[in-house]
Amino acid sequence: MTDRKISLEELSQHQEAEDAWMAINSVVWNVTGFAGIHPGGPDIILEYIGRDGSDQYNSVHSSGLAARNFETSQRIGVLDAPTKSNTDADRDNRNPKLDRELPGLDEIINLHDLEDAAEKSLNERSWAYLSGATDGSITKNRNCSIFEEVYLRPRVARPVGSADTRVKILGDEYDVPIFNAPASLMMLAHPDAEIALAKGLAASGSTIVIPTLASYSTDEIVEALPKGHPFFFQLYTSPDKSVLDKIIDTVVRLQPRAIFVTVDLPDFGKREANERYERKVAKQKKDSSKTKQKSNQARSAGVAIDSDLSWSKIQWLRERTNLPIFVKGIQCAEDALQAWKIGCQGIYISNHGGRAADTAQPTLLTLAEIRLRYPELLEQMDVFIDGGVRRGTDVLKAICLGAKGVCLGRPFFYALMYGQDGVQYAMQILKDELVTAMKLCGVARLSEAHPGLLNTRALLNQVDYGTEFRSKL
Repeated sequence: MTDRKISLEELSQHQEAEDAWMAINSVVWNVTGFAGIHPGGPDIILEYIGRDGSDQYNSVHSSGLAARNFETSQRIGVLDAPTKSNTDADRDNRNPKLDRELPGLDEIINLHDLEDAAEKSLNERSWAYLSGATDGSITKNRNCSIFEEVYLRPRVARPVGSADTRVKILGDEYDVPIFNAPASLMMLAHPDAEIALAKGLAASGSTIVIPTLASYSTDEIVEALPKGHPFFFQLYTSPDKSVLDKIIDTVVRLQPRAIFVTVDLPDFGKREANERYERKVAKQKKDSSKTKQKSNQARSAGVAIDSDLSWSKIQWLRERTNLPIFVKGIQCAEDALQAWKIGCQGIYISNHGGRAADTAQPTLLTLAEIRLRYPELLEQMDVFIDGGVRRGTDVLKAICLGAKGVCLGRPFFYALMYGQDGVQYAMQILKDELVTAMKLCGVARLSEAHPGLLNTRALLNQVDYGTEFRSKL
């Protein structure tokens, strides 16, 4: 069947919320009702209805994502006008997210160097999103600095001619306990986004945690992995049951090793760096009618996340998927205990990299709190943690306190500026640092890591034991 040709004039006649068309890479779609369930929030959809939204779409999505997510019945026709597309064939070798040329990878010595390169080289939009956090970024900064307050207590005269960094999680063995913290809009760092990340992590003996709000479809990301390679999936629960069911059906079909249900973001915080950038863009357009709309775009994505998520809903997900469930966003010992009580096989300690509640305690402190108050949980569940990990010593400290896997968010965004090579390079830096830290502490294999290798006085002084102001839960 031949597609009907749609002129720009006809397209412009469908720009009402109840009658909305949009052109994406030459294809005209009926997007009526989509604004309310769009994972990136309604504002950007409402801005481009009745228009060609290809440039905006291609800046954060793969060219084929729309066709995979819209129904065939929503396809109206093809645009009868010149349009731009972001297909693989149209790309050149230069990363379009960069304003300045990157230093060579041989100039990158540690993950801090990657961040410096990102700040100097990424365009303003990408840097604002990647580097920002909620409010004053207090939690973001403390996630990092608290690792510096925990000192190593090396043991000597131990045979450490080699160091074994392997870890087993849910029956699968990985060469390193290092994974990505799932994050959206990875295309802001590189056009290959999660495809490059998946390939780089798998080649490094790890695997990807696929985000719900990925730039590529889940199918495309899984296809980028070696056949049968394990992976995890991070789930935002949509308030729209039909949308949630569609996501779950896709995920269950692909069989991840576990689903990480995000619970720490029932509402989007005030992302000040994003809002400053959006207001600047609106002012440059000199369009006061859009200034208010654009200034809130950083938070508008929250409408696609279920703010009424409950423990009973998490139990329902266990039954609905019949897959291991990890609760992602644990920020206190009481909730870690609750996750265990409802039968979750693991927890993921996270405060969204400081993008959830600002002044929430840093994640390493939460891990210490769980170890002190409910140490048995660390034996009965697999524990992941993210937030502030920048060194191999940070990885070792988290493992000593009971974590099985350590996840990194922003550093992998920065590594992605170099594509798959950058991801593998960052992983090699961390693995080398971890091996060195293990040997210098007398640890031949990660199973030998324990809290006695740490001076945790700084953590003990901050842990809430729940005795003075006892929790009701």
